Amino acid sequence: MALLSEYEQRQVAQAIAQVEQRTDAELVTVLAARADDYAYIPLLWASLLALVVPGVLYYLSGWLSVHGLLLAQWLTFIVLCLVFRLPRLTSWLVPRRVRHWRASNLARRQFLEQNLHHTVGRTGVLIFVSEAERYVEILVDEGISSRLDNQAWDAIVRTFTAQVQQGQTLQGFVTCIEACGELLAAHVPVTQARNELPNRLVLLG
Repeated sequence: MALLSEYEQRQVAQAIAQVEQRTDAELVTVLAARADDYAYIPLLWASLLALVVPGVLYYLSGWLSVHGLLLAQWLTFIVLCLVFRLPRLTSWLVPRRVRHWRASNLARRQFLEQNLHHTVGRTGVLIFVSEAERYVEILVDEGISSRLDNQAWDAIVRTFTAQVQQGQTLQGFVTCIEACGELLAAHVPVTQARNELPNRLVLLG
């Protein structure tokens, strides 16, 4: 299932097109369902709990035999592996710092994969969102970072992050693009008409 409908994706593309009429910046938007599947997390937690919980019960109660203890550990491991694979639980088990680190890495990979570092004047702008991690980041190339301090984007990112957390991803994209457009039009105004990169929203399932 698409993260945004085709109609909603067109709204994002139209917002980008309007902004790029006033600036030399090239905007690309990327929306990822999640930055990682975190397949190792359920295994890690299930292993730890399977070792600890039956062992504690064995120590406190003493009613488990050695054979029963091993069986309890195996059953605990299998059940927890299945339960912890539920997406909501998996995200909850992953430390926030790890989630944001993985999302940030994906954003940087997308900056390169979308060829934002090859634009004329080095004016590429990536607006990246990872929904599962509730993570938003704006990355800009040297042609823009030399004119605009990174802190200029902080308020825009905070607003967008809050909208993603509230399930308002589409509105967040439009608001973010328009806010970026105001800054870019003032600091990187249009000098010639061009459109080097597609305006479409890139979806990562």
